[in-house]
Amino acid sequence: MEKATFAAGCFWGVEDLFSKVKGVTATMVGYSGGHTETPTYKEVSRGNTGHAESVQLEFDPSVVSYREILDVFWDLHDPTTPNRQGPDVGSQYRSIIFYHSEEQHKEALASRERLEKSGKYRGKVVTEITPAGPFYKAEEYHQKYFQKAGGGTCGI
Repeated sequence: MEKATFAAGCFWGVEDLFSKVKGVTATMVGYSGGHTETPTYKEVSRGNTGHAESVQLEFDPSVVSYREILDVFWDLHDPTTPNRQGPDVGSQYRSIIFYHSEEQHKEALASRERLEKSGKYRGKVVTEITPAGPFYKAEEYHQKYFQKAGGGTCGI
């Protein structure tokens, strides 16, 4: 199994979409990319922890490649909007790829370059590509939120 971590707006929707990808074996929502240790949802929502709502997933690379996971990431949000996805505004909703290896780093950079050259978006792709640091699991009521709530939508 390999690990991948992304931020792409409201983590409920991001987790829900990734959980439906064949080869993704586990998902968890949480907070990454900031300076506050063990932040709470309330703290992250205020936008002053530096963290983004994130999803960490495990996937089986014999079933789905990291490149395919990246394709899902690009398709599930607008990577040209800084600090915003749909109605969700703030740095906690920014677009980030947190890489776990040099191989993931290279693939993420190449993937972003392909997207920029594709002409799919008029605006500049603002997605950060940064080493994975601490991942703080969100409170239990956020895990698999849409499954618990019987469906739903967010800014994705």
